[in-house]
Amino acid sequence: MIPMPEQLPHPQLTPNIEVVLKKRYLRKSPDGLSIEEPRDLFWRVAAAIAAVDGDYKATLEEQSALARCFYDLMTSWRFLPNSPTLMNAGTELGQLSACFVLPVGDSIEEIFDAVKYAAMIHKSGGGTGFSFSRLRPKASRVGSTGGVASGPVSFLRIFNTATEQVKQGGTRRGANMGILRVDHPDIVEFIRAKEKDGEFNNFNLSVGLTETFMQAVEADGEYELRSPQNGEVVKRLRAREIFDLLVRKAWESGDPGIIFLDRINRDNPTPEQGEIESTNPCGEQPLLPYEACNLGSINLACFYRPGHNEDAVPADGGIDWDALREVVHLAVHFLDNVVDASRFPLERIAETVRRNRKIGLGVMGFADLLYQLGIAYDSEEGTALAERIMAFINDEGHKASAELARLRGPFPAYAHSTYAARGEGPYRNATVTTIAPTGTLSLIAGCSSGVEPLFALCFTRNILDGERLLEVNPHFEAAVREAGLDSDELMEQVLEKGSIRGMGSLPAAMRRVFVTAMDIEPVWHLRMQAAFQRHTDNAVSKTVNLPHSATEQDIHDIYWLAYKEGCKGVTVYRDGCKAVQVLATGEGQRKMDGEPAKSPVSAVRKRPDVVQGFTQKVQTGLGAMYLTVNEVDGKPFEVFATIGKSGRSITAKAEAIGRLVSLALRSGVEVRDIVAQIKGIGGEHPVFRGKGLLLSIPDAIAWVLERRYLKDEQLGIGVTDIEQQHCPECNAVLVFQEGCLICPTCGFSRCG
Repeated sequence: MIPMPEQLPHPQLTPNIEVVLKKRYLRKSPDGLSIEEPRDLFWRVAAAIAAVDGDYKATLEEQSALARCFYDLMTSWRFLPNSPTLMNAGTELGQLSACFVLPVGDSIEEIFDAVKYAAMIHKSGGGTGFSFSRLRPKASRVGSTGGVASGPVSFLRIFNTATEQVKQGGTRRGANMGILRVDHPDIVEFIRAKEKDGEFNNFNLSVGLTETFMQAVEADGEYELRSPQNGEVVKRLRAREIFDLLVRKAWESGDPGIIFLDRINRDNPTPEQGEIESTNPCGEQPLLPYEACNLGSINLACFYRPGHNEDAVPADGGIDWDALREVVHLAVHFLDNVVDASRFPLERIAETVRRNRKIGLGVMGFADLLYQLGIAYDSEEGTALAERIMAFINDEGHKASAELARLRGPFPAYAHSTYAARGEGPYRNATVTTIAPTGTLSLIAGCSSGVEPLFALCFTRNILDGERLLEVNPHFEAAVREAGLDSDELMEQVLEKGSIRGMGSLPAAMRRVFVTAMDIEPVWHLRMQAAFQRHTDNAVSKTVNLPHSATEQDIHDIYWLAYKEGCKGVTVYRDGCKAVQVLATGEGQRKMDGEPAKSPVSAVRKRPDVVQGFTQKVQTGLGAMYLTVNEVDGKPFEVFATIGKSGRSITAKAEAIGRLVSLALRSGVEVRDIVAQIKGIGGEHPVFRGKGLLLSIPDAIAWVLERRYLKDEQLGIGVTDIEQQHCPECNAVLVFQEGCLICPTCGFSRCG
């Protein structure tokens, strides 16, 4: 390890960032206590990555100087690498990549190899992407046994279950992407896979669309479904019906998303190594089978050059381009070193990664930069600036990669790459740029996430001892102060409304510039994504956020525009579309809460002296639970849940759930509404039951009630009184952006 300089400055941290670093990144002793400070963390990472230069004949003095440059780069928040690098660089684990893609072959051996390899990756802190398109369709013959295949969706469930059992990096469950080609015979079942809430909760799903399919949609024609085994046509479907089904399911729940496979493969720099079939969990990193990529993001908010005003935009556009160029070159050097420094969970992955040396340099803080420049996100000026910035980063990134190739040699597969065929390069890296999610990184850096607009200008943050702190975007706060409008009352108003667009008391120019995600028309979300995509080697992680009132036609138009504008995929999320609502602003929440209840709650009925019922034994992941359900007039009246020995906390929890369900039943709440509330709640130890999973004690109670009393009903779980989904770590409301559920308070992410 390169020794730490004696006078190394400490990074400037807010109390909340200190909590995030302590919880997620600082190394801990076996008893869970932190054994390093933030300064130690960033030096550990800087020194480990700079030491790679020693493999290329750099002296210890040169390595030390580079480590200091890397340290200053990170602690000034101008650049941060992906979370696995911050967590694991300089440690025994040493796994530094966030994104992996594994193949799923059409045999039991290959399928369960993929499950095993995914578990190893999740354990090391990475996320995985899979294509299930090679699997033979449901009900087709299995030649070796004469049996019948269960199809991709069935095996997808096995992968999902396996993920439940392995915590990512020892702290949280891993994230997955599941992709199926649109011409697979089981495509309709796949599109509808998440109709039941809680299904495949460890997967993002996307349908791989082809040019042939999109052309058939445009012509209102049919397209062919083909057997993965021999390519034979097994059926023809009307393309628009499938496209409309995709739109409808995205409108209902946000899943599945779409990716454009042919477009991704046109940009595949190493086609001789095979076809790209899948991406990482958030969709921005297409990868070959057994390939991984390490990512990092530049904080654009750090490159604002004061002097921009409303009367005249200076030639530099208000951006310090020289400083940005310097950081791009240093960041490419950093990420290329990460390829050498990383220890991979499989030798096959190490070989593929080092053959292509893909890196993914992206950005964060873009919305903050626009605020500083006084440019609206949803404007021609905004998208033009996005394209100019990303073109600059992509161009300078490839120059930096070419310089590294001159010093160290090109990536080994360069001679057979599309670059060589075009006479371009040589480059050190097969890809250089990716726009990745930056949920936790942007929290540490104190900036907006990725290329997303801000979700709120003002929000409450949960801190220690249950105290809640009002936080305001610093650029908005400065603008309000400069206008002489600063007041607690105004900020409370902003917090309540979630936006200032309709606040006539504020200047029109301020309302135009300080827009948030829900203020922006869907077309501008898409245009911004396309602007960044035009100058990005890989893809762009971005969510098109829609109001609850958005129609299926709105989503149809977004999907079609994404195709026409050259995007490689798109994710939409309609506010309030899930059974468990992901996000709602204060005003919107009250509107939903004000909807008439399906089952008005009456006074609590008294218990008769004698009741009759049944007791059912249910095997849960925490042991056998005995659920007693007593009835009055043939309807459930009360339940008692018993599990384990008296005195254990799990017994107390089961009893508490039983009492609350009993209270609801005796108050006149319908069984279907109770089941809708508790069904699908996840737990630490899910178990198989019949053809599905029991996820937890409340899920098991819901299972019994549903089977007994709702067996003839198709349970339709709509938006209920608990619309907001909360962070499991700090209880803040989760936000859906960058293709994933993200906590703006503590940095928790469902996608790793």
